[in-house]
Amino acid sequence: MAERLTIALDGMGGDNAPESVVNGAAMARERTPGLSFIIFGDEAKLRPLVDAQPHLKDAVEIHHTDDVVSNSDKPSYALRKGKQTSMRLAIDAVQSGDATSAVSAGNTGALMAMAMFGLRTIPGVERPAICSFFPTERGETCMLDLGANVACDADNLLQFAVMGEAFARTAMGIDKPTVGLLNVGVEDLKGKDEVKLAATALRETNLPIEFKGFVEGDDIARGTVDVVVTDGFTGNIALKTAEGTSRLISAFLRQAFQSSIMAKIGYLFARRAMQKLKLRVDPRRYNGAVLLGLNGIVVKSHGGTDALGFANAIGVAADMASQGFIAKMKHDFEHVRATEFGSNAPE
Repeated sequence: MAERLTIALDGMGGDNAPESVVNGAAMARERTPGLSFIIFGDEAKLRPLVDAQPHLKDAVEIHHTDDVVSNSDKPSYALRKGKQTSMRLAIDAVQSGDATSAVSAGNTGALMAMAMFGLRTIPGVERPAICSFFPTERGETCMLDLGANVACDADNLLQFAVMGEAFARTAMGIDKPTVGLLNVGVEDLKGKDEVKLAATALRETNLPIEFKGFVEGDDIARGTVDVVVTDGFTGNIALKTAEGTSRLISAFLRQAFQSSIMAKIGYLFARRAMQKLKLRVDPRRYNGAVLLGLNGIVVKSHGGTDALGFANAIGVAADMASQGFIAKMKHDFEHVRATEFGSNAPE
């Protein structure tokens, strides 16, 4: 990485903070030596952890604050009372230009509220969306929205598609991503009116994408398209269903291999293959949901992740900053054609 990137970290956000944050930063810098960090939080807790990591030598500034956003804080309360919290200060560092991006494993609702207030949305975006990766049969797929916007109209879905294709080109390295709208069927007559209107707009757009029309729930795991677009209500249910199914299959496999002596012997022969499977579906590999549509890069790490997962979230933030994601997204919104329902789309 030619340019030194400074990433702001919420040092106290998440179930395993600050250990997961500092150790994750060390892992990320071992992979990408050009990274540096500003970590916001309790210096008495952060300093010993930082000093114990050789990879963080001369790469970390610690900004002390006693205030933390708790998991139980409502977004409105955090926004009013959390100006000196580790989460808010990390976002402010992006707004001021001191950092290229921010990463937090803290309260999702508070992070979204603070990021919207501090960074605002780019022209053409009415609402930010949460986007993340899914493992698929073909590799990876990204999907949005994953819970920021429960109810969406056609404008919102069109905007999500623009955000998603810019994300796919930047974070996934796909020159011309395929895009699909999640629906109850692939036929043109199926689905809600807003989904049909969004499909019409996407067929007419001049974005650097290949619009595949409607996709169904089973297409997500198949990897039928690179970008799956949906409202936050549906997207969040799909995400949680996938996570639950993954845990269920893991539990079934453990039960099956422990069911008899022969099954245990069979596991010894299958152990290497099972380790490959475990690595392939390890949620830490796909950690790092991005708040898209903002005038700055903010990445939400899973609250319960460990250092490896947090390091991967930092990697997403670094990739997006180094590849000029915000500039690409602004450019694409400037070139989206206005539609009869697109009062928020740029002219």
